[in-house]
Amino acid sequence: MNGIARRIVWVSVFAITFAFVEASVVVYLRALYYPAGFEFPLRLVTLSHLQVELARETATLGMLVSVAALAGRVRWEQFGYFLVAFGVWDIFYYVWLKVALDWPSALTDWDVLFLLPLPWIGPVMAPVLISLVMIVCGVHLVKRLRAGKHFAPRLITWSLSIIATAVILYSFIHDVPATMQGADPQPYRYEFLGVGVILYIASFWTACMRPSQQPRVL
Repeated sequence: MNGIARRIVWVSVFAITFAFVEASVVVYLRALYYPAGFEFPLRLVTLSHLQVELARETATLGMLVSVAALAGRVRWEQFGYFLVAFGVWDIFYYVWLKVALDWPSALTDWDVLFLLPLPWIGPVMAPVLISLVMIVCGVHLVKRLRAGKHFAPRLITWSLSIIATAVILYSFIHDVPATMQGADPQPYRYEFLGVGVILYIASFWTACMRPSQQPRVL
């Protein structure tokens, strides 16, 4: 096993095991707030629990960034490992929930996906699809840089990434006010998810294209 594969494996092992820790916390929260099983409309958690959850999600991001920083040599390689770590962690979070709670029953089941800066809600399919794209792009980025090839995000790259993030984020939070007041969520706008994923892929592709002048990658 070469050095790249070994690092990807160990980053993935960390993400898989850390996903179990995250899932176990949710198992306890659901036993507390949803003893009959998780479902919408949502039940609001106490302020003290919400503060802990916000801190936990921030710490989660910090841990994923840390392992990526240790695995990569330069910033874009570290970013590639972060994409891998985040994608594997997010997918296995649902794998472990399935093992522990036999949930979700389908990829169309709704979940509270994230809490920062506002609660994100949507079907499990959405984060799983995004995570798959992150893993593929992350592995490709690491291998590309280790092969001595360039990765140069340009204005078009950043523009597409920002638009993609805004579109997908809107699909998760546009119905949050009603949902947090005890209403059932409106049907998910899958077209926003599709557009966002396509824009992300296009953004990554533009950064991999060779410009007329060789840029500084580091």
